[in-house]
Amino acid sequence: MGAREAADREAADRVRLTWVQPEDLLGHELRQAEQDGRDAGAVRARWLAAGGRAAPERAGASPAPERPDPALRALAGRLLDELAALPSPLAAAEPTDLAAIRAACPRWPAPPAAPRPASAERLHAGWLGRAAGCVLGKPVEKVTLSGIRALGAAVGNWPLRTWFTEAGLPPEVAAAHPWNRRSRATSLAETIDGAPEDDDLNYPLLGLLLLKRHGRGFTTADVARLWLDELPAGRTFTAERVAYRNLLAGIEPPGTATHRNPFREWIGAQIRADVFGWTHPGDPGAAAALAHRDAVLTHTGNGVYGAMFVAAAVAAAAGGAPDVHACLRAGLAVVPPGSRYARAVRFGIEAARDRPAAGDFDAVVDRVHREYGDHHWVHVLPNAAVLAAALTHADGDFSASICRTVSGGWDTDSNGATAGSLAGLLAGSPEAIPGRWTAPLKNRLATTVAGFDGIGFDALATLTLEASP
Repeated sequence: MGAREAADREAADRVRLTWVQPEDLLGHELRQAEQDGRDAGAVRARWLAAGGRAAPERAGASPAPERPDPALRALAGRLLDELAALPSPLAAAEPTDLAAIRAACPRWPAPPAAPRPASAERLHAGWLGRAAGCVLGKPVEKVTLSGIRALGAAVGNWPLRTWFTEAGLPPEVAAAHPWNRRSRATSLAETIDGAPEDDDLNYPLLGLLLLKRHGRGFTTADVARLWLDELPAGRTFTAERVAYRNLLAGIEPPGTATHRNPFREWIGAQIRADVFGWTHPGDPGAAAALAHRDAVLTHTGNGVYGAMFVAAAVAAAAGGAPDVHACLRAGLAVVPPGSRYARAVRFGIEAARDRPAAGDFDAVVDRVHREYGDHHWVHVLPNAAVLAAALTHADGDFSASICRTVSGGWDTDSNGATAGSLAGLLAGSPEAIPGRWTAPLKNRLATTVAGFDGIGFDALATLTLEASP
């Protein structure tokens, strides 16, 4: 092999993207098949016999260092298509079509008699809350539950009550439980300097652009075009990256969500939904319908329900719901009650109610992890359960809401962002959020979404108000 050929091969290996190659996807699809009741035993046996790997526990885990075997890649593609053709016994209870979802929801919320926009102050608090919860969770994203607890306890910050820090952290604890490498420089107490870029904050910006350009009549195809115009492919992950790849391959929605996409019931659509609730205060049904239109670009079934649940709950909070429990009920009203998503939310709520004392939340989390620990940490179901448990246990208190949510582990920044958005809206104004959460953000958000880098949360609240019907 010549030097130039060797260099080209080395470069190709360095840029090989995860979450799109068939051999990287098949293990995840096999796990998804097990969870939705498809009989994938024969496919699994063929894959492992051919030398294929099972799904890694961590999304984006490094692929095998050797160049992929073309025959193995081709086999993975064929097996992905075979798995897609297997019927799921859960399909009838977990539809993706909006009409079928509404038909399955006996308490679908009616529109308000006299809709009113949320106040700029409340929206400002929602934006700040989302950013604070996201940043709190960033340094421990991908860290195990035991690691999160050790990092907090080692510096006297457990139960979690403020930002994570490595000041005074014993070296052996730091070595055993490394921070998220991309977030250590931006999201610890000593390194926060404004809100850093994160996909959990990029997507609400894209949602504002979507509503500005197309209004509430936007289509899923409009979402797709917006992404191609404004969202760098490298800022997408899991289901969003697969859907992006599918768009570039000429596949149109909703096929983008189903074609070789084992992440279609992961958390991605849920993190995009707040803007539809912010702009539809007091109208959870309308917010959920718009979130559905956005979600089906990338997700199906429970992945779509996550977006609808959050949009409805946020809409209730934006409209001045009396408490967080009313918001959770509004979210459940737009999710088929026989679905696994509805069960996960109910499980989280019940686990929190069974152990309501402030010092009992670790026991609540342990119960949720025992129930959903067989799922990938980015799957929507475990994250829905821990989010519902934390919000119920915190009973609307802002600091408790984001701290308990993040201390529950799994997708900590995404869950923290959702909890912060809800709790911020319920707080009603930026002044009602403790300053330790808002001051380090410096009213400044970093992003690669064009036209928004460095924008203040007060300005975002104004733009959100303008995007409301």
